[in-house]
Amino acid sequence: MPLPASQARTHLHTRAVEYRGYHREDGLWDIEAEMSDTKTYTLERSERGLMPPGTPIHNMLIRVTVDDAFKIREVATAMDHTPFGECQQGNDPMQQMVGATMGPGWRQAIERALGGTRGCTHLRELLFNMATAAYQTIPAYRERLRRQAGTPSTPGDQPPYHLGKCIAWDFDGPVVARHYPRFAGWQPVKRMPKPEAGGGNG
Repeated sequence: MPLPASQARTHLHTRAVEYRGYHREDGLWDIEAEMSDTKTYTLERSERGLMPPGTPIHNMLIRVTVDDAFKIREVATAMDHTPFGECQQGNDPMQQMVGATMGPGWRQAIERALGGTRGCTHLRELLFNMATAAYQTIPAYRERLRRQAGTPSTPGDQPPYHLGKCIAWDFDGPVVARHYPRFAGWQPVKRMPKPEAGGGNG
């Protein structure tokens, strides 16, 4: 279903973002991201002169290589088009993400390593959503490989990470009841706080 009809308008800007997932022959996984910004009119920039319509203001790429546990083994970046030459300084800090794991705390890990002037805003934005692309790539294909090998999957004691994270995957909703009935109505175990030392009455 398309969006409702808009008022009369002029198209000015396009940000195009694409994520791609690959299974490597060595068993690891490559997740790639590419982003570009273009204008529909001639843009004049002090450091790049006249830029005809469609000339990329930004064109940035990231490839992360992860293992089955979503741990980053390698990072590669490229900035083919940037507003300033100094933007290229954002490439090297990306190596600090090697060893990080895509999962709980992912946004915080990015911010700790690359936040503020420690990194590039646009590479950070691309990197954050690469976790979603990795999740779309890896579990489904691993399950396909298991089925092809005749190996049944063994569900764990904890629900998959995406459950409870959106309206469709509500633990109390019909989608979880249909696809993950063992986790329908699931509640995390609440741990009792440890008593403080010296808290006795004696």
